[in-house]
Amino acid sequence: MEAVVIAGIARRVLDDLLRNPFRTVELRSARNILAVEEALDEALRLFLTYDPFEDVSTGTEGLLAELIEAREINTRIPWEESDEREVTVCRARVKLVGLGRVVEVERKDGILVAKVRELFPHEMSIG
Repeated sequence: MEAVVIAGIARRVLDDLLRNPFRTVELRSARNILAVEEALDEALRLFLTYDPFEDVSTGTEGLLAELIEAREINTRIPWEESDEREVTVCRARVKLVGLGRVVEVERKDGILVAKVRELFPHEMSIG
């Protein structure tokens, strides 16, 4: 199946999703926010992985999730902490579908779309 890659997700978030199949993930990376928008437009699933964007390749393991809803929030930040005054955050509500391993990766306009094979729990090596 095809899925949009959401990379660099914290291990605790992946662990939480394994324990509770519904979770809201807060994304700040511009790549991940664009990936969620692509998943909404194309009605694709998400592939969440701990690996950074540059390291996602054939064999990368992660979690497959269905995107239930997503919304962008613009928040102001104190000027002392950053050169920017606003930050965009995407809150994506997801439902765990299963475990997966990347079979093939394709880059589309800075977004990774992967063909993912669903795994059985005993096949998974992350964690």
